[in-house]
Amino acid sequence: MKHWNLVFTLAAALACATTAQAQVPPTAAETAAYQGLHAAAAWGDMPTLNKLIAAKGDLNARDAYGRTPLHVATYARQAEAIRALAKAGAGLDLLENDRYDAVTIAAVADDEATLRVLLQLGASAKQVTSRYEGTALIAAAHLGHDGVVRQLIAAGAPLDHVNNLHWTALIESIVLGNGGPRHQATLQALLRAGASQTLTDRQGNTPLQLARQRGFSEMVRMLETAGAR
Repeated sequence: MKHWNLVFTLAAALACATTAQAQVPPTAAETAAYQGLHAAAAWGDMPTLNKLIAAKGDLNARDAYGRTPLHVATYARQAEAIRALAKAGAGLDLLENDRYDAVTIAAVADDEATLRVLLQLGASAKQVTSRYEGTALIAAAHLGHDGVVRQLIAAGAPLDHVNNLHWTALIESIVLGNGGPRHQATLQALLRAGASQTLTDRQGNTPLQLARQRGFSEMVRMLETAGAR
């Protein structure tokens, strides 16, 4: 049992580290080198952005990493730029090279304000994103971003999507979390929304079994109260 717990912990830690490294925001050097719409979006330079939009600039132009001006504005938390780009017809749900969309970028950043803007503009919370074939909800649950999780649930994010690690958002809130208050709040939000308590990981472990293996007593209590087995 000790050997299995060690293997489980190391595997979860590796997956967590890998996932955290997968999203690549523009570096300072990249941002400084941007021109046109990318530069205006990054800096929130609205006069220049509006001029370029009026001049029919390519709203969905890509940088070397596949980021559009909207992706860049999302990373930079430039809400006004996001609104202007969206109003002009920029794609809200496009994926960059690692298959992240703006909604997932905001979700991973725990940026509730920018996420709210994107969702209000019509961006989808339902897309399959990232090299892990996951969703913004899974990414947010993994990180314990409970406010983001609640927004995504309200926006219709798929509760029981299974990524290519064979984990759901509910499972990730346990196996990649720290068992602390924000991951507990994340788990509670998912349970209240009706996320499955019976879907298992690749080894057949239920969420309740996984919480017990990790020693997350409060999560165990929450799952048992919700009727998990």
